[in-house]
Amino acid sequence: MSGKRGNGEGSIYPYRNGFAAYVWVTTPDGKRKRKYVYGKTRTAVHEKWLKLHAESRKGPVATASPTVAQFLTYWLREVVKPDLKPKTYETYELHTRLFLIPGLGSKRLDKLAVRDVRTWMNRAMEQCRCCARGIDAARPRKEQRCCALGRCCKRLPSRRTVNDARAVLRSALTHAMTEELITKNVAALVKVRSGRKQRREPWSVEEARTFLEAARLAYDPLYPAYVLVLVLGFRRGEVLGLCWQDVDLEAGTVTVGRQLQRISRRLVHDETKTEASTATLPLPQICITALQLRRKTQEAARKAAGELWTESDFVFTTRYGTPIEPRNFNRVFDARTVKAGVRKIRLHDTRHTCGSLLAALDVHPRIAMQILRHSKIAITMEVYTHVPSEETRKALRKLGKHLGGSADDNPASDQGQSP
Repeated sequence: MSGKRGNGEGSIYPYRNGFAAYVWVTTPDGKRKRKYVYGKTRTAVHEKWLKLHAESRKGPVATASPTVAQFLTYWLREVVKPDLKPKTYETYELHTRLFLIPGLGSKRLDKLAVRDVRTWMNRAMEQCRCCARGIDAARPRKEQRCCALGRCCKRLPSRRTVNDARAVLRSALTHAMTEELITKNVAALVKVRSGRKQRREPWSVEEARTFLEAARLAYDPLYPAYVLVLVLGFRRGEVLGLCWQDVDLEAGTVTVGRQLQRISRRLVHDETKTEASTATLPLPQICITALQLRRKTQEAARKAAGELWTESDFVFTTRYGTPIEPRNFNRVFDARTVKAGVRKIRLHDTRHTCGSLLAALDVHPRIAMQILRHSKIAITMEVYTHVPSEETRKALRKLGKHLGGSADDNPASDQGQSP
């Protein structure tokens, strides 16, 4: 084919070993710039030129496309960090740093294809994370024990982890479409099999009662925290972030509105993640009694610490008044589980025992519905059908009565607080 321009193709011209063309477009920032296309033949360039014309008529067109790594870095800094929760930003940044940038970061954003995302996911599930991140190689030579010595430990990420990383990419590409940098979200077009969730077996009411009785008999200063976790279904961050201003013992209510989390190496006391998590809950008698004891115990610890005491409004603190480190709370809970002789479970799994405990404590279903934050009473009644033995019910109702003594009778008041 000759290099002569055809009618209406004034911007197509020979270029190097092929042809090139340009179209004047409006960029996303409102400026007029040339957008170029290239090809081996005039026909191929003409098709690209027509397609570019059609895109320019629909709206703004980007003349330069960033790499996936560049866009993800911008998206995390300018979109996620200012607008979303700190914990969400930390999670997104982790998936981006460990999976997305190493696997897809060098790709041009506008050239990213469905095949690229699928290939990356398949390889990510087959790659040892210890090898990829050099975990064993970073240890002192005498302490190296696996991948650095040629004995790969096969620390493969789970399917669910890789799917979570893909979800972060999908969210980023959705924003790229909003900024009109791309026309389709290739991550959303990849069909994936959901990762199977590990089945958890929460405590029975009998096991929960055994744990609480053991904590009470041992004068564990965090016994009131365990009561809130098991009876009211508090999450770890919610119980550690609870302040006295949120507790009204006379009215018998507690307001769940803030949580304490370790984020980016600092403790953050912030509002709960969703509006549904924020609520004012009625306190069963066992919780009121436990919190009354907690107030007395904390006052005794304040006097014992003297000038070393750090004043705060937190309900649960260390022996010096500082907030309790979330991971330390997990460690203390695990240690107490072993001492109580009950089956070891995750702290978060205790929430599943909450409804059955409320039934055992004879809490009215309507109040339990409010505590469990169910939308329909029928859902609450399903929980109430699993009623424990009468002996267990009596034992649980007695727990609060045993706490009626003063803080002076509690050895924990002499030794301060745990963690």
